[in-house]
Order: sequence, then structure tokens, then C-alpha cells
Amino acid sequence: MSIKEITSDELKNKMDRGEPFILLDLLGEKSYQSLHLPQAIWLSTEDYDEFIKQVKELAGDDLEQTIIVYGASFKDERSTIKTAELLEAGFNNVLDFKGGLKDWAAELYPLEGLRAPK
Repeated sequence: MSIKEITSDELKNKMDRGEPFILLDLLGEKSYQSLHLPQAIWLSTEDYDEFIKQVKELAGDDLEQTIIVYGASFKDERSTIKTAELLEAGFNNVLDFKGGLKDWAAELYPLEGLRAPK
């Protein structure tokens, strides 16, 4: 099992082209409410079974659905861990956005949430 990564530029291009994918924010719920990427969905990752169940529901049980996960930054291992878990659960097209929120914001790409620049 090899983990595929995606860069902020590649993710932005997917958004701009309107490609279908699920974008999962792995930061805490308060962090998500404060600041997150457009289209991002926050799910609790505390309970493995519940997390996998919720992702399957979002994907309509389509294991080929593109799923992109992100955390805070390159130093945040959550995205790599959850990418591996989703691959092990049978999802086939999971991408790790390792740069996360920090990399996205550094590119001055759009953000949403209570602290998002207006």
C-alpha cells in the first residue's frame, strides 16, 4: 500500500475544474469552525469504526470515490495516518494533502470559517 500525496496547487486545480471529491478536515471541530478549506467536511476521528462508517456514507459506499485528507501542516501526521486507515478499509483513491491548512493558506488560496479573511 503506497500513500499518494497531493499538493496545494493540484488540489486547487481539482476545485477549479469542478472535479468530484470528498475533502476531509482532520483538525478539531473548533479549528474547523474557525478556519478550513472550501468544500471541506469535518468528521470526528476519535472512533475508527464511526469514522470509516461516516466516510462510506459520504462516498455513497463508492470505494473508488476520490477522498482527500488534510491536517495542519507537513509536521501533522494525522493526514498520513487517516489516509492509511482509509486505504486499509478498502477505499482505493485516497490522497494525503500533507501541506494541510498551513500550506494552503501560504498560497493565499480561499479559506472559509469564522476567522477566514474577508
